[in-house]
Amino acid sequence: MQYKTIIRITGLLMGLFSITMLPSALVAILYKDGGGTAFIQAFFVSIFLGFLLWYPNRHQKAELRTREGFLIVVLFWTVLGSIGALPFIFANNPDLSWTDSFFESFSALTTTGATVIVGLDDLPKSILFYRHLLQWMGGMGIIVLAVAILPLLGIGGMQLYKAEVPGPVKDTKVTPRIAETAKALWYIYFMLTSACALAYYFAGMDAFDAICHSFSTIAIGGFSTHDASMGYFQSPLINVICAIFLLIAAVNFSLHFAAFTRRGINVKVYLKDAEFRVIIAIQLVLTAICFITLYQSGIYDTPEKTLDYAFFQVVSISTTAGFGTESFHSWPLFLPILLIFSSFIGGCAGSTGGGIKVIRFILLILQGSRELKRLVHPKALYSIKIGSTALPDRIIDAVWGFFSAYALVFVVCMVILMALDMDAITAFSATAASINNLGPGLGDVASNYASISDGAKWVLVMAMLFGRLEVFTLLVLFTPTFWKN
Repeated sequence: MQYKTIIRITGLLMGLFSITMLPSALVAILYKDGGGTAFIQAFFVSIFLGFLLWYPNRHQKAELRTREGFLIVVLFWTVLGSIGALPFIFANNPDLSWTDSFFESFSALTTTGATVIVGLDDLPKSILFYRHLLQWMGGMGIIVLAVAILPLLGIGGMQLYKAEVPGPVKDTKVTPRIAETAKALWYIYFMLTSACALAYYFAGMDAFDAICHSFSTIAIGGFSTHDASMGYFQSPLINVICAIFLLIAAVNFSLHFAAFTRRGINVKVYLKDAEFRVIIAIQLVLTAICFITLYQSGIYDTPEKTLDYAFFQVVSISTTAGFGTESFHSWPLFLPILLIFSSFIGGCAGSTGGGIKVIRFILLILQGSRELKRLVHPKALYSIKIGSTALPDRIIDAVWGFFSAYALVFVVCMVILMALDMDAITAFSATAASINNLGPGLGDVASNYASISDGAKWVLVMAMLFGRLEVFTLLVLFTPTFWKN
């Protein structure tokens, strides 16, 4: 294990990450909200700590292997999540404890969207902007950005890319070189964010809200500048724009790359993709169920209003964004539970969504179907295909292994929360919302996470990391084999 090289890289990443404090300081100056001091302090502390790690090891440039890549990714998220908490610690408004500061930072960086802050409407603009900026960077994965820059500093990136990019097939690259891959993904990411911000602005948001909400929409994060979330704007048009961009962000970004040509967008690329067809089908089925149930229960006055709330909330929860227009937890009981379960599926592989990913859900269904066929015809040979491509059993085994590990981590976190005197509904939904990077839950965490204990918050921070790092990336560090030469 090349520890000195890893420390050097971590120091460089901390130095790069410190730059993210400066835009928020500029926002504080622009709006004169008095919050700039906290970001300047955080900037100097983080760049100083990064220098302490980098300088003694500046000449260590050993070649990275896959094992080092996994360790760097985990260190990257844990260290930068901790550094990201500094502005919350230094700020006077909001006045957060250390635990709450770390919770807010990790929730933002992992795009979970759970918050401990009450009174968002009264917060300094700089703090609001910083929360959304953290989500925006975490959405695509800061590692993908880093691997586009670090090769210039003499550091290879393919190992980091394999450990970071979500999905069961990790060797697929958009372009031949990893730096070009990262740049291509971030170019698409930036263009979608810009288009989303403009759409929000022309739909009625002011410039600040449009920019912030575009960050959290494309990141599928769910943070808002208002306590009422999207419900603050009372606009069906904004709801539709948000839902559409959430669906776009929940699609594999490699698919976006393949669909965008010099002549425009090739729609056939999307229609041919099995994962895309399934995620659209899931949204339509869930929307229909919610619309029919809500309309029959008479909660809303008109069919149009019912469809607006049903469609928006389905897309928001099932893609693991967590925006809200209404308190969906007050809907007929089975609907909130149904939507929480839909977040386990989440977005497509290679998207900014959380959950187990649609492609894994497809493979689990196909594998279950194959086992049923084998019961009837034990000697028959059945292959699992995505489109016309037959998948090797290695991938199917990996999906089952991932699902088992995901379920195990979920059960362990939920049981620990219940041991910390949390009721069953709250523990279940809080764990699901954290490991799926969803945000809002049910029970005591329906609105925010301020009322739960500090111990429970740390358990949920770990669940967020497990979910964001696709379980195995973090879990592999706990195996003795990983640390043996």
